[in-house]
Amino acid sequence: MMKIVGPITPGQVSFFLGIFPVISAWIYAEYFEYKKNSLASKARHSDVNLVEIGNGAVKEDDSEVLLEGGGLQSASPKARSSTSSLSPILKFLMMDETFLVENRLTLRAISEFGVLLAYYYVCDRTDVFASSNKNYNRDLFLFLYFLLIIVSAITSFKIHHDKSPFSGKSILYLNRHQTEEWKGWMQVLFLMYHYFAATEIYNAIRIFIAAYVWMTGFGNFSYYYVRKDFSLARFAQMMWRLNFLVFFCCVILNNSYTLYYICPMHTLFTLMVYGALGILNKYNENGSVIALKIIACFLVVVLVWEVPGVFELLWSPFTFFLGYTDPAKPNFPRLHEWHFRSGLDRYIWIIGMIYAYYHPTVEQWMEKLEETEVKRRVSIKMAVAIIALTVGFFWFEYIYKLDKINYNKYHPYTSWIPITVYICLRNVTQSFRSYSLTLFAWLGKITLETYISQIHIWLRSGVPDGQPKLLLSLIPDYPMLNFMLTTSIYLAISYRLFDLTNILKSAFVPTKDDKRLIYNLITAVVISSILYSLSFVFLRIPQMLV
Repeated sequence: MMKIVGPITPGQVSFFLGIFPVISAWIYAEYFEYKKNSLASKARHSDVNLVEIGNGAVKEDDSEVLLEGGGLQSASPKARSSTSSLSPILKFLMMDETFLVENRLTLRAISEFGVLLAYYYVCDRTDVFASSNKNYNRDLFLFLYFLLIIVSAITSFKIHHDKSPFSGKSILYLNRHQTEEWKGWMQVLFLMYHYFAATEIYNAIRIFIAAYVWMTGFGNFSYYYVRKDFSLARFAQMMWRLNFLVFFCCVILNNSYTLYYICPMHTLFTLMVYGALGILNKYNENGSVIALKIIACFLVVVLVWEVPGVFELLWSPFTFFLGYTDPAKPNFPRLHEWHFRSGLDRYIWIIGMIYAYYHPTVEQWMEKLEETEVKRRVSIKMAVAIIALTVGFFWFEYIYKLDKINYNKYHPYTSWIPITVYICLRNVTQSFRSYSLTLFAWLGKITLETYISQIHIWLRSGVPDGQPKLLLSLIPDYPMLNFMLTTSIYLAISYRLFDLTNILKSAFVPTKDDKRLIYNLITAVVISSILYSLSFVFLRIPQMLV
């Protein structure tokens, strides 16, 4: 019999109470779609229908209700009008045929999402699959990583010719392909660090996380500064992307939000960029106003993280959802993890904002540089590369080589140095910045999903809020075959979750209908409250019977 680790929680029960009706509705919808297509197929081969089609006898009502799956509605206009005034929830509860078929793809996406989360639970909270211990071998670690780089270079090397939105020319400074590739190769090392327990590259991992947070500041500033879109819909889409998957992981696996610390960190710094540019946004064209806003961001960070006692005062009301206790270290304060994680990268998002603000200016400099004579152009580029390498060398010698405890003390103030060095070297020539390895860029698009999924279907924690100290073992006693199999499944599921997150975002977070968005939010809260209340009742019944 399957053994379950940890208690059954109201959140888990409420999720399963909600997902089973959805799966049932999806199965019904697929049946109705199959029946409808079968009828349509027979009709197409009917002599009568051929005559009717030839004479244009197909009614306009039916031609206008073509669905995503193809084919005509089997329900008549009268049948449709009898339920058209009902709310979507009532239509769902009544298993209305028209409603189910119209929303078949959404029901399928929710069902698939639920099944994948159930797989998370089975892998990490039951004894269905075995566990194995981590084992670090530097030779194997480097072999696998460099093998991936070689394969990526051979199979996915690509030259891009995109135009800059600022200059209209192919300058490509810090272009999207480059930043996605950057995220991808860092993510591979980040994941391998966890899988093999490669503690000797701890300081490098800190830099990678800082680079992700830098991109949060850079990307969000670029979007809001250029698009000037501070709408409720945009805000909701942003929060959905960052927190949809992690919210359900917390519910299903009974974990704290801060266990997945990347998510609250990116959410916080995204909100701070949004607030900085959103407040008095009509003055954002004024450089002095932007300078004041950036200075204000620095002052807020100094106040919250540098002044003793302010962090605890500010965040203690949010302990219920940012608090975290590692079962292996139960004596730490509940906000210790959040203080540590958010504090390490408290400044780098502001550096990202500054770089984003000066991005068009740097592109103009690069454009002028590319138009100068060859000798001068080469000299300037060589000077930039030599300076960057020299600065990088001194940082490596005097900062990076410190032990992790001492390194963490300097990290918030120095993480911008290796990031800037990398940006300089990666963009030093026109040809170099136009190249990318699309395999890494593909991995860079699903960093959020791979980060969350690794904890449960690649590694194992085994207990609520536990750190993933073990490996998931599908093929016991064959570590490399197991690595190959679990990695393949893990990447496939991560990519599918990325797709499902976007599909469901399109279904529930409309881009230009705030009323519908608010209605969907209220509906979600009401349904969740009802399911949660029912789950308490169901969990109490066994106790009452004892």
